[in-house]
Amino acid sequence: MILEGNVSVKAAMLGGKRTVEEILIDTRKHDKDTNFIHRKAEELHIPVKEADRSEIDAMASGRTHGGVIARAGQRTYQDLDECLAAENPFLVLLEGVEDPFNAGYVMRSLYSAGCDGLIMRPRDWKESGSVIVKSSAGASEYLNVIQMDPEEAVSACREKGLYVFAAMRRDAIPYFQADFTKPLLLCIGGEMRGLSSGVLKLVDQNIYIPYANDFRNALNAAGASAALGFEVLRQRSFQ
Repeated sequence: MILEGNVSVKAAMLGGKRTVEEILIDTRKHDKDTNFIHRKAEELHIPVKEADRSEIDAMASGRTHGGVIARAGQRTYQDLDECLAAENPFLVLLEGVEDPFNAGYVMRSLYSAGCDGLIMRPRDWKESGSVIVKSSAGASEYLNVIQMDPEEAVSACREKGLYVFAAMRRDAIPYFQADFTKPLLLCIGGEMRGLSSGVLKLVDQNIYIPYANDFRNALNAAGASAALGFEVLRQRSFQ
């Protein structure tokens, strides 16, 4: 696959969750980011090739690469037990999000908020991997991602002592009344399909995000992830 732009290429090198096979840089490009990429690539033994802009344009899918692209392998996925080994695990289960841009936005918010692992239903994201990296501003390359059946994941988290919350308005409390300081799994569904019934039956507590008005439509998954993720961070920062 082809990763495009300084941010995506640097994240792939630093994240360590995929192999970077070769980096191509516009022969006319000389700046701080490019110098960093050269140094890091040398350290990691990644070949760097200077190329004409026309060659890079031909390989890229768009024109926002800024003269830097990379050939890279598919990303690796993490094990649930690996993420549960965190000191105070904060995991998120994401269901019903099929659009790679939205998936990337969710990953950007969750990684920034300190999420230890994102659980998603097994799916081949190979064709949209570059979009996810770019829309997440590289966060997808750092965030632990687990591909696992949702119900099995929730059951396993409960067995490990995690408290399970679901972003669901029925029988819910406002999210700022929930205790996010303990080990937890936060379940978030897409605004159209939401969470599956199999997941909802395993939840300990539903939570909702109060609005300032009578707007009746749900936030998208990225908006909900940002609000809930940073409430987890806020509570734990003042614990």
